[in-house]
Formats: sequence, C-alpha cells, structure tokens
Amino acid sequence: MQNVIAIIWDFDKTLVNGYMQDPIFKEYGVNASEFWKEVNALPEKYLNEQNVKVNRDTIYLNQFIRYVREGKFPKLSNEKLRGYGAQQNFYAGIPDIFSTTTNLLESDPVCKEYNIRVEHYIVSTGFAEVIRGTSIMEFVKNIWGCELIQDKDKDGELVISEIGYTIDNTSKTRALFEINKGIGEIKDVTVNSKLTDAQRRVDFRNMIYVADGPSDVPAFSVVKGRGGATFAIYPEGDKKAFEQVERLREDDRIDMFAEADYSDGKTASMWICNKIQEFANRIKAEEQAKRQAGNGAPQHLV
Repeated sequence: MQNVIAIIWDFDKTLVNGYMQDPIFKEYGVNASEFWKEVNALPEKYLNEQNVKVNRDTIYLNQFIRYVREGKFPKLSNEKLRGYGAQQNFYAGIPDIFSTTTNLLESDPVCKEYNIRVEHYIVSTGFAEVIRGTSIMEFVKNIWGCELIQDKDKDGELVISEIGYTIDNTSKTRALFEINKGIGEIKDVTVNSKLTDAQRRVDFRNMIYVADGPSDVPAFSVVKGRGGATFAIYPEGDKKAFEQVERLREDDRIDMFAEADYSDGKTASMWICNKIQEFANRIKAEEQAKRQAGNGAPQHLV
C-alpha cells in the first residue's frame, strides 16, 4: 500500500526567517549583504574571465570555502555548521507544526489499520549539516542538502575544504523522485530502478510541497502536475514576497499560500492539516474499495 503522506519542506525563508547562514556571518563579523553581492557577481565574472559557466544556485559553496582559506571563516567545519542549527530563526509555530502533523492521524483507527502515516522531508540548497543541527530533526525522515568535505588545516584541525554533494533548484526534483521511489528505504532501489506506480513508496498524490517562491517552480510543477499539493509561504508584511506567491497562484504553480506563521489556528497550519486529512480519507477509501473487491463471493461458471 502507498500509505505514506509526505510533507516536503524547503528551508530558507520557508521554515526560517532569512537564510540559515545568517548566524555564521554574525559570528565571524562578515557583512551578509556584501557576501551575497559577491556571490551574485561570480557567474558573470567567471564567464567573462574564463568563459566558464557556473551553477548560480550552488556557487556560494565555493565562496564559503574561499573564505575559509582566506581566514575570513577560520576553523569553519561540519561540526561548527551543525552547531548553527540551534541558532536558526524559525518562524512562529516551528517545530510544533512538525509534531502536530506527525501525530495528526494517530487517533484514527482506520488509519492505524492501513498504517497511513505522515513523514517529513527537507530538500534545500543550503547546508545539510546546519539542518541536521536543528530541533526539527527528530521529526524528519530524511534531508537533501549540500554536503562539504573536510581536510586538515595548517594546525591539523578539520575545516571544510571541498564540495561533496549539491542540490540546486532544478535537482530538487530529483530528490522528489527519490522520495517517490523510496530510495534508502526500499532495499536495492536506485534512482534508475524501473518501478510501477504501485511499487513506489510515496505516491506523488500523497505529497505536500511547501516552499517560499519562484525558485521552487520546478518542484512545485512536479508535485502539482502529478496530483500532489503545493503551498507557498511569504513573510508577514512583505509586499514583494506576497506579489511573488500571488503570481505563482495565478500561474497555477501552487494551490494556496499564506503568511509564514505555522501556529495552531493560522492559515498555514489549518491548510496543511486539512490536506493531510483529505489525503488520508482518499487512501482509506481506495484501500477499502480494494478489500471489498477482493472479497467478492465466488460464482459458478456458466
């Protein structure tokens, strides 16, 4: 049975107010605006100087490593990155929404019978280690994010030194298919495994994708186009962000949007919980129909 309801979250500006790197800039006294200005100029710089194309979503990783080498981020390691997870500026209602949704179906005996349950995933272009250090990890099944390799510096201490794995706004869709197929959960299943719809662990119709804006259009399109639900968040009072998500709604990229407040009784919490219940009711009806079809009384052949 495809009985898993998956809520898949972006991270920056979706769960946290700002960027996960903000505490790093604060600790090291680096001007965040100047850092991102430098990063945004790199694609044109490398194209003009070396005729080399770079990935705009992940070139910031190179800049972080460069800052480590130049002494602007001294001793920045994966361990330190994990520590910044505890300093994230989560929106109101986080992590409570994770607990609420995880346990939402627990009291439903039919959901228990069919083992219908809610799982959480995070797919981010940010640092996987920062996410691993957050309080929400106790509720998260798996994460996709950028991974960094370490090496010893001149003092023999481990610091980030190379890029190991990246997620960009397009490859987020690959993560969705990995969730769909159950990679890491079903033995011997890989991204290239050929599976029927029934063999896939998480039906796209059972996915809820939550993110903040236009950069997530590829992921929104995959989930919504295959029958899942899409939801966008914008910071309270941010007119520009509101206009962005409204355009996404007008373009039929998302089903709904709301201010970034996941507290009980707020639109975001009510919509997500209602969608989970809606999915659960559909799964129950489908499973009960299968059972009834399988229990038909045998008849004599004519």
